[in-house]
Amino acid sequence: MKKELLIFGADGALGRGITETLIKKDYNKIYLFASNFDNLNYPNVEKILIRDLSIEKNVVDAFAHIESGKDKLLFLYSAIGGYSGGKTVWETEDAEWEKILKINLKTGFLIAKYFAKFATDSLGGAICYTAAETGLNAEANKAAYGVSKSALIHLVKTLALEGGKINLSVNAIAPYIIDTPSNREWMKDADYSKWIKPFEIGELAFCLFNNYNFVTGNILELKHRFDIIN
Repeated sequence: MKKELLIFGADGALGRGITETLIKKDYNKIYLFASNFDNLNYPNVEKILIRDLSIEKNVVDAFAHIESGKDKLLFLYSAIGGYSGGKTVWETEDAEWEKILKINLKTGFLIAKYFAKFATDSLGGAICYTAAETGLNAEANKAAYGVSKSALIHLVKTLALEGGKINLSVNAIAPYIIDTPSNREWMKDADYSKWIKPFEIGELAFCLFNNYNFVTGNILELKHRFDIIN
């Protein structure tokens, strides 16, 4: 039995951390999907250039590089996402609202739609999405972001119910804030030791994938972390 891994959004700060963690695991083949592969010099992986995945044809083109097989388990992590904040509902432009919904929800829908076809023709597999704590608990001035992530969470739970028919499990990891360079720039005086690290999300995703046949429909909320002191 072969295990193959697909990582979407491998060029972002989260995607890089997840990739650097998961390429060390026991996958027979790894596919990286990104819009830019500058400085992504990972060995023994297949790199697939992607365009806007809220457009169905682009998703079809991306999955054209994958092959199903009755001797394969397929796993997919999506680090694709966008953030919008700092505005009330009535200050939010329609274009911004539509953009965030496309990035955070429509891409998730299309990825699942086409990945499910490969899971059906293989032994099965799993998807792990990047949700957000804001999708579980509303915050002021983050309506577009929160609504899009909340809808993604609903999609995950629906996919988990439907996926049992094709041996597909679906979960999501919902961090409050991830330790990335852009977030550090945005919150310069924060205590970064409390923030979730990208590699930690990668390790958690690996645990979900290893137990894909009975862990499904879960939203793992990552709001607090602490250091273990001996």
